[in-house]
Amino acid sequence: MPTDAEITFADHAGRFYARRFGMAPMVGRLIGYLSVCDPREQTIGELAEALLASRSAIAGAVNQLEILGLIRRTRAAGERADRVRADLSSSRALGFDTTEQQEAASLAREGLALLADARVERRAVLLEWAAFAEFLVERMPQLEQEWIARRAAMVAAGELPGPSAHTT
Repeated sequence: MPTDAEITFADHAGRFYARRFGMAPMVGRLIGYLSVCDPREQTIGELAEALLASRSAIAGAVNQLEILGLIRRTRAAGERADRVRADLSSSRALGFDTTEQQEAASLAREGLALLADARVERRAVLLEWAAFAEFLVERMPQLEQEWIARRAAMVAAGELPGPSAHTT
């Protein structure tokens, strides 16, 4: 059974994700709870009970978080229910996946082609949008390598657990 402090943290995460990313509060509550719960892996039924939510609300939040790459769903041999856990180890979960920015740059360039003969003032938003997205695409691999090096140093110093903590 979750503690009051764990539920409060989950509620704070729900408000944060709703405010900052426009997600349904349950999505944020779920990622918040999965970040502090014990055991780390929970079934949809266990999550529904812990968060006092319907199984369908939890299943919807699980689906959204799975699409975002923030959770991992597993099923042990012989079990009938999936187990869900937070997983922030992927490039996508950490925000280093540049696919979204590549698509944004492409979309901005499409708009610029539409306005090829327009004044620069009319194209200004699209020009900056494309330039910024392309900047992020260029810089993200470097930032990811810097993070990998920093994380390795933190693991070596005992400040972070090793990679196996993501998979157990």
